[in-house]
This record gives sequence, structure tokens and C-alpha cells, in this order.
Amino acid sequence: MVSETLYKIGSKRAPVRGLFEYGKRKALEIGAENIFDFGLGNPSVPAPAAVQEAIQAILAEESNTAINGYTPSAGSPEACKAVVDSLNSRFGTSYRPEHVFLTCGAAPALIGCVRAMLADTDSEIIAIAPFFTEYRVYAEMNGGKLVVVPPDIPNFQINFEELEKRIGVHTQGIIINSPNNPSGSVYSRETIQKLADLLTAKSRELGHPIYLISDEPYREIVYGDVEVPWVPDFYQNTLVCYSYSKSLSLPGQRIGWALIPDEIADRARFYGAFLGAARACGQVCAPALYQKVIARCGHLTADMTVYQQNRDLLYNGLTAAGYDCVKPQGAFYLFMAAPNGNAEAFSDIAKESGILIPAGTAYGCPGYLRISYCVPTERIERALPIFEKLIKTL
Repeated sequence: MVSETLYKIGSKRAPVRGLFEYGKRKALEIGAENIFDFGLGNPSVPAPAAVQEAIQAILAEESNTAINGYTPSAGSPEACKAVVDSLNSRFGTSYRPEHVFLTCGAAPALIGCVRAMLADTDSEIIAIAPFFTEYRVYAEMNGGKLVVVPPDIPNFQINFEELEKRIGVHTQGIIINSPNNPSGSVYSRETIQKLADLLTAKSRELGHPIYLISDEPYREIVYGDVEVPWVPDFYQNTLVCYSYSKSLSLPGQRIGWALIPDEIADRARFYGAFLGAARACGQVCAPALYQKVIARCGHLTADMTVYQQNRDLLYNGLTAAGYDCVKPQGAFYLFMAAPNGNAEAFSDIAKESGILIPAGTAYGCPGYLRISYCVPTERIERALPIFEKLIKTL
């Protein structure tokens, strides 16, 4: 016998993964040059040269056992110090190394935070649509329920009227993601302040803290003078989850962290529950080599200028062709309204022309499609005429 629940999750591919695998199969039939995959958020820019230099220096300077051995479960003191030194210098905070827990990317950080606050089977986690699809898995597979707030269209901030309706006695936490995957929107200071005020009032009314998880793997990818507010400055019960997958272009190395500051309510017990969640998930230590890399390079970012070039090319080209698009303020995704009103149907039609874009339904936003533009610019240039033909046929 096997777990039927886990079987259903494991046997059903995430939309972007399904498209990716379809593209690989289709490329064998029509040639890879005729497949335009805009599904995965896989950075197309290389990691900074300093990362490769750091790896070479570490391999030359340190012993085999130091490079390949276990670190403390929460991460090496040097890496944890580098993380908080960077945060403190940027945000004027006073975090200490023991406030961070290094993880294998942002996913275990999110799972640890979610699992730590799920007090019982009635516990609820709220997600603001559109949201990263795996939030549902993180909540429901760890014994809780995911409650979804409908999207704020066309602004893609937070629908506060609907959010307030959904906060109740079982609400333990809320996840926000800004810059946002999939919309590319960034929550303004006004939005974050209004959210903080609402959660403060509701926590007092309900008699228990409502934790706020700020999922921030795209923090450094913003355009123009757009600001990404530091959420703990607004609301003390904030946990921050982060990954170097996007900022350093290291998605395959699985290195990130969770910030669990002193300011959160019942910090000692929450952190103890987070450690318990980490043990239950087998999160005993992040990759030792890349802990050493971020200790040296975690304050850097890859050259992300190409993402703005791609955003402008894609947004201008699609809107000129007649598509209704949300102009991204950050991240590297563009949210496009399905011109025929049916995102699944349009995704299927686009597939026939080699354009791979997932529907927004899984992100909590039916009627939209997500286009990932962290791709070679040439792919966008060659795809735009196909997009033009598609909308003319509709």
C-alpha cells in the first residue's frame, strides 16, 4: 500500500514541468529551434564571475573534509554571519547569526515556517492570488488548509476586503510574495502598511498572533526606481524566506535561508517548532560548499540588466500586437490575459505553434497566462511574430 494523497500529488505534474517535458518531446519531432519555452523560471544569465572564483579558491584553500563534511544543522557560523551582516547593512537591522537557518533553497524554509505554525488539522494558511503554485502543497501536505484570497485585478496588489473576510479563528499565517511570481507586481509601502495594520488588529481580536511569511527570492530583481519594502519594518511577526537561485543565478545549487527574528511572538517555541519541522523534512544542513560560497559572495548579484531588456521587448511587443498584459515591476514573469478568455485553451493553441506558456489557474488567477522571460533575448524576438499570428486567428 502507498499513500494515495501523495501518489496523486506525485503523479500530477506541475503545469510548467508538464510543458517543459512536452517541449523536450516535441523538439525531437520539429527541432529544438522551433520550441519557444517560456515556462520555467530558470535564470538565463550566468552567476557572477566572483562565484566561480570563490569556488576555485575554496577548493584550493580548504580541506576535503571541510568542503564535503556536515555543517551545523542551521548552517555554518561564517555563512550565517554573512547573511545577517548583509541584511543589517541594507536595512539598518541588528540581526544575529542565530536568527537565520540556512536551507536547500527557499522551499524548505517555507515548509519549515508553515509546518511550525500549523497547530492542528483546522489550522489555515492564507495565500494572496496570484501565488506560487507550491504554496498549496506546503500547506495541505503538512496538515493544514490553504485559504486563497482572490486577485486584485488589474492592480495586483492585495484585495483587502476579501482578505479580511478570510481571516478567522483558525488563521495561523499568511504568505506574501513580492516581487511576485507569477504577476511581476511589487507590493507598495502603502499595501504593506495596510496589511500590517490589518494583521495587528486581527491578532488582537483573535487573541493569537498571525504570522506573516514574506517569500522573497526575487527581491533584487526590480526595474527603475521600484522599492521592495523590508516587511519586518512594518510588522513584527514577520518571517522572511529567501533563495540565491535568482539573485546569484544558482537555482541548481539549492541554497537559501529562513529569518526568524527575536521580534516574532513566542519566538523560542516557534523556533523550536521550526527545528522540529526541519528534522521531520530531513533538512539537516544546506550544501556545505555553497554555504562557503555565499559567505564570500552572498552580497553580490548576477548582471540582471538583460531581464529589463527582455521585459521591455516582450511587454511592448505583446501590447502592440493587442494583448492585455500586466507590466512587470520586478521578477522575470509577465502576466497576460488570455485573448479568448480561456487561458487553458489558449495555452493549448499556443503549444501547437511551439509557444509554451502555462495557464494562470494553478496560480489562483484563471484567465491569465504566465510568460517567463528569463530566456535568451533571441527567443523573445523570434516568438513575437508567432504571438502576433495567434491573436489574429482569435
